Amino acid sequence: MNPYTITDIASIVGGNLIQSPEPLHEHSESFITRLLIDSRKLNIADGTLFFAIKGERHDAHDFIPDLIAKGVRNFVVSSIPNPQSLIPNPQSSNFILVEDTLHALQMLGAYHRSRFRIPVIGITGSNGKTIIKEWLYQLMREDQTIVRNPKSFNSQVGVPLSVWQMNEEHTFGIFEAGISKPGEMQQLAAIIQPTIGLFTNIGDAHNEHFLDHRQKVNEKLYLFEHVEALIYCKDYALIHEEVQKMGEGGLKTLTWSRKGKAELQVGRITKEENETEIQAVYNNDFISIRIPFIDDAAIENAIHCWMLMLYFGYVQDVIARRMAMLSPVAMRLELKEGINNCSIINDSYNSDLGSLTIALDFLEQQKQHPKKTLILSDILQSGKNEDNLYREVAELVNKKSIDRLIGIGEAITRQQVQFTIPKSFYASTEQFLNGFNTGTFANETILLKGARTFGFEQISKVIQQKAHETVLEINLNAIVHNLNYFRSRLLPGTKIMAMVKAFSYGSGSFEIASVLQFHRIDYLAVAYADEGVELRKGGITMPIMVMNPEEQSYDAMIQHNLEPEIYSFRVLGLFDDAVKRNADLNKRPFPIHIKLDTGMHRLGFEEHDLNELMVRVKNNKRLYIKSVFSHLAASDEPVHETFTRNQVKKFADMSARLTTFFDYPILRHILNSAGVVNFPEAQFEMVRLGIGLYGIGANEKEQQKLQNVSTLVTSISQIKHIEKDDSVGYGRKEMAHKNLQIATVPIGYADGLSRKLGNRKGKMLVGNLAAPIIGNVCMDMCMLDITGIPAKEGDEVIVFGEGNPITSLAKSMESIPYEVLTNVSRRVKRVYFQE
Repeated sequence: MNPYTITDIASIVGGNLIQSPEPLHEHSESFITRLLIDSRKLNIADGTLFFAIKGERHDAHDFIPDLIAKGVRNFVVSSIPNPQSLIPNPQSSNFILVEDTLHALQMLGAYHRSRFRIPVIGITGSNGKTIIKEWLYQLMREDQTIVRNPKSFNSQVGVPLSVWQMNEEHTFGIFEAGISKPGEMQQLAAIIQPTIGLFTNIGDAHNEHFLDHRQKVNEKLYLFEHVEALIYCKDYALIHEEVQKMGEGGLKTLTWSRKGKAELQVGRITKEENETEIQAVYNNDFISIRIPFIDDAAIENAIHCWMLMLYFGYVQDVIARRMAMLSPVAMRLELKEGINNCSIINDSYNSDLGSLTIALDFLEQQKQHPKKTLILSDILQSGKNEDNLYREVAELVNKKSIDRLIGIGEAITRQQVQFTIPKSFYASTEQFLNGFNTGTFANETILLKGARTFGFEQISKVIQQKAHETVLEINLNAIVHNLNYFRSRLLPGTKIMAMVKAFSYGSGSFEIASVLQFHRIDYLAVAYADEGVELRKGGITMPIMVMNPEEQSYDAMIQHNLEPEIYSFRVLGLFDDAVKRNADLNKRPFPIHIKLDTGMHRLGFEEHDLNELMVRVKNNKRLYIKSVFSHLAASDEPVHETFTRNQVKKFADMSARLTTFFDYPILRHILNSAGVVNFPEAQFEMVRLGIGLYGIGANEKEQQKLQNVSTLVTSISQIKHIEKDDSVGYGRKEMAHKNLQIATVPIGYADGLSRKLGNRKGKMLVGNLAAPIIGNVCMDMCMLDITGIPAKEGDEVIVFGEGNPITSLAKSMESIPYEVLTNVSRRVKRVYFQE
C-alpha cells in the first residue's frame, strides 16, 4: 500500500495538524502505514498513527506520553497533551486535532476503502457472521486474494482497522459488521461500502438497545442500501418482509428457503455420524453438498456460503468438493499445559498477519515463562509480496521478543534469512514431526500458529501434556467483560482490588492475574503468602495484599514485596519485627493494610483499639498504612440492608478517625462485588471485586449483565443399557424402575464433584439436554441417566457452565457458588481461552 502522509490524513479527517514541541525547522513529513488504538498493542513505532479514543471507562489520551517514549510520533487527538509531559522527549510529535477521534478513524477507513474497486461482501446478522466470513475465505482463496476482518473485528473501531488492511494486491473483500444499538450501522456501511450483501439471521443479541426485532432488522439493513445484490434466508419472515419493502427501490435479492419457493430451494437434510448431506434445487437442477458438521448452525452457515458461491458462478462440482473440505473456525486462543513444564497457546487453524498479531499479544499478556517460542507456518493469501511479508513478520517477531522461531513451509523457509533470532525451518509438518523429540521443548511458552492445511493439530498432540478427560475451561474474555461491567458502575478515580485468593476461586491464579494486570487494575489480593510468591515468580509486578499473613511467611512476604493485612496488635508487632530483621532489603517504610471489624466479627481492630493503633503506627518509621478496610457480612441479602448500612456508617466513622491522624493519603475500601451494585454510594477510594469477576451476580438482574467464566467439561466414557429392576453404583442406591440407558463420565468427588449431587439431585448437560446423576458419586467417575437423549461415547458433557449454571448446581448441593468453584480439584486441567 502506498503510505499516506500525515498531511494527507489531516486533510482526510478534517483535522488541524500541530507539531509539539515546535521544531526549529520547517515541518518534516511523516509517512503512515499502521493504525493503533490500544497503546498496549504497539508493535512497530515507525509509521504508526495512534488514535486517542475516549471510551466510557478509559481515555487513551492518558497513554500518549508513554507512546512517545516508545518512539511513536503521530497522533490523532481531541485535545493536545500537556507540553510538560512531552519535555523528556526532544523529538517533535505530530498531533492531528479533531473533535471526535473515533469519527476521524472511521472517516479514514471510509476514504481508504473508496480507493479500491473490487467486489466486497458485507455480512451482518445476529449470529454466524464470523464463521461465514472465514468459510467464504476457505472456499474462495484458491481463486482470489482476499482481505477480511481479523477474527471478529466487526465493531465501530474493528471495521475501520480491518478495511485499513486493503492494498493493491487484493482482488476481493469480505467484511462483517456488528452493531449493538441504533445509529451504528450507517457508519460501518460508509466504511465497508459492500457491493454484495449477506444477512445471516435475526436473534436476541443486544435486544436491550432496540425497541423490537423489527427495528433491529431495519438498522442492520442500512449496510445494504447500495449493494448490487442481497442474499438471505426467506424463512426469517421478519427479514424477508423488511427486505421486500427495501426491494421496491430496485434491490436485487437472492434467497434460499427450506419452507417455500426461493432461488435455492433446500430439500432433504440428512445428518450422519460426522457429516451432513444437504440437497437442493437451483435453476431447476438438483444439486447437493456434504459438509463435515452436523449442528444446525453450521448447516445454516454453509447454505449461506453455498448461495454466495452460486451467485458468483462457481461450478457445482467445485462447490461440492470445497464444501466437503471446510474446517472448523478457531474462534478462540487456547492456553494449555504442555510437556516438560511448557505452556501451549494453540491457534492452529489460520495464519495471517492480523491473527498473528492478536496471538502474539496474547502470548505477551500471559507471561507463563521467560522463554517464548513461535511455531509458524507459511502465511497464505496475504496479498503481499513474499519478501515484504516475511520482513514484516520478522519485525513483529523481534518487537514481541520471541526467543526462538520454528518455521514450517516452503515460503517461510525461503525467507529464513529475514529472521535474526535462533531459528530452524522445515518444509512440512511431517518433516518437523519426523525429527521431533520430547527434549526439544522445556520450561517455555510455545505459540502454535499455522494455516489449516499444515495440520498443526498433529504438533499440538505431541507437545500437549496428556490430560484428564475432564477440564475446566476459563473464558478470559468473560473476565474482562465482567471487570469492565463493574468499572462502569464505579465513580471516576475509584480503584479496584481483585481477589485472586483460593486459586482465583478455582480458576487459576497466575493466568487470571496476568489478565487483570494487563487490564490495569490497581491491586490483587491473595489469601496466603505462598500464593503471592507464586505470582511474583510468574512475573506479576502489581501490588498484592495478603489477607491471611502467617508468621512463618513474613520474611518471604518482605522479600517479594507482598503487603500484609494487619488485624491485631499481635500481628502488627510480629510483622514489625520481621521488617526490622529485613531492614537491609527495605530502605523505605513497608506498606500495610489495616483491617477494621464493623460487624462481621471475624478479624479486625475494633473501635476501642483505634487510639493505640494510630499512635503505634505513627511512631513507627518502618511501616506506613496503605489502606484501611472492612468486610461486609451480608451485602447480597436485601433482608439485611439496614445492618449493611450500619456497617458502612461505622466504617466511615472509624476510617475517618484513622486517616485524618496521618499526613499521607490512605485508601479506604469496604465494598465487595455485591456491595458495588447494592451500595454504590460507599465506594470510598477503592472497591474489592471477587465472585462477580468470575461471573456470579448478586441477583437475577445482575446475573444477566455478567458473562459465564468457567465451564467444567467432561465426556462420556461408556454407555450401557440397564434392565428394569437392576441397580447402578455403590450401595445399589439407584434401582431402575424401567429400562435405562446410562452414561459413565470421568468425574467424581476426587475432582470436586460433591457426593450430595448423586441420586438424581444434580444434573449435567448431554447434547444440551439435562441428564440426572444417578446412584452415588464415585471417587473418579459418576453415572448419568441419558434415557431418550441422543448420545454416543466420546460426546461432550457439561458439568456446569452456560445452560447449566453454577448457581443451579450450588442449590442442588445446598451450598453456594464459591464452594462449587473452589472445590474443583487441581488434577482437573485448566484450559484458558480468549476469543
